[in-house]
Amino acid sequence: METTLFNHSQVMDFTKKVDYSPEGIVSKRVIQQDKGNISLFAFDQGQKLSEHAAPFDAMVQVLEGKAEIVIAGQPHQVSAGEAIIMPANIPHAVNATEKFKMLLTMIKG
Repeated sequence: METTLFNHSQVMDFTKKVDYSPEGIVSKRVIQQDKGNISLFAFDQGQKLSEHAAPFDAMVQVLEGKAEIVIAGQPHQVSAGEAIIMPANIPHAVNATEKFKMLLTMIKG
């Protein structure tokens, strides 16, 4: 994962801060703190993050396109402008049903 901390006190359009990579996933770290972090992602169509669990709550905000977010085996279709919370310690996965960009916020308990 590419690590890029963004500058403070600047207005930004996150959709323009990360580019798609053919057959890939691109990520950039926006904020990194002890209690959690925020990362920006761009997924090419068909790319996925396989099922895993994490010890913190995470919120996906879809900025562009559409994705399928699977939480505890239950698929959810999420489109640009929508968000979903993935609870701590529950298995989840991300599938790019089309090209999409997301902002991932993770908060450690």
